Amino acid sequence: MEPRYPSYGSTTSCVEWVTHDSVIFGRHNNFDMSFWNEIPYKVSPYLIQFNGFGIRYYSLMYVLAFVTFYFLVKYRLKTEHFFIKAIHLDDFIVWAATGVLLGGRIGYVIFYDLNYYLDNPLSIFLPFNFSNGFVFTGISGMSYHGGLIGVMIAVYFFSKKNKLNLWEFSDLLCPAVPLGYTFGRIGNFFNSELYGRVTSMPWGMLFPSDPAHALRHPSQLYEAFFEGIILFIILWWIRKAKYIHHRMFGLYLIGYGAIRFIIEFFREPDEHLEFVVYTFTMGQILCFVMIIAGTLIIFKNIRS
Repeated sequence: MEPRYPSYGSTTSCVEWVTHDSVIFGRHNNFDMSFWNEIPYKVSPYLIQFNGFGIRYYSLMYVLAFVTFYFLVKYRLKTEHFFIKAIHLDDFIVWAATGVLLGGRIGYVIFYDLNYYLDNPLSIFLPFNFSNGFVFTGISGMSYHGGLIGVMIAVYFFSKKNKLNLWEFSDLLCPAVPLGYTFGRIGNFFNSELYGRVTSMPWGMLFPSDPAHALRHPSQLYEAFFEGIILFIILWWIRKAKYIHHRMFGLYLIGYGAIRFIIEFFREPDEHLEFVVYTFTMGQILCFVMIIAGTLIIFKNIRS
């Protein structure tokens, strides 16, 4: 049977046409999964679009992430005892946003595509392409690990500037981070990017941006759920425990690093990088570093 593929946004069912390794996807155990499989084809990445320009849901997710983070931290300041004032949070949110955006972009350039950006340095921050006239391309490519480093730098210098205890400030911020991060991965899902590896599981999905048109793990949703919601529940649940004092940042690094390391086995490696060390991706290498750093922070603070 020759597979056929409808265009993005088509209302025609495409699941029953897709084959891979002689397995026909779309119906498993006499249960029709076609609606679930085709969800990425039914959603647009744009919230608003006009004359070639548009606002993507991904941008909205960044706003929701910061708003969620802000109100969770503000709630903690009102209901828990910290030697930190609400005005500090109002000032820090600007520092945090700058750290996330600059760190995320520079991190992507360094960790994932350095050679390309050395040849095309203007593409790092300019959303235009001049190779074939003037074309608006947007800025694509943000690294979580780069964003994390950017925020770490922001937290360090903000703490010094305002004479705040670095570890107490980290204890305050970290439990709120994962829930905000959840929105970022939902934005990736709307963009049909960072999808998973090919699968025969019935919950696999078809992504419009996938040139192979095969069922894949919806790894963006795995990450949103486990790195976001589950990690948030754990950190929020234990946030008041005495043994957590000055160790929350270390626990966050270990928790995120371990979960992301596992989920990377289901996520499609970056096409231009593939596997960096044996069967491990760049994301897994960076997560391994996170786990080591988190462990060292915990042991350091135990001794002190």
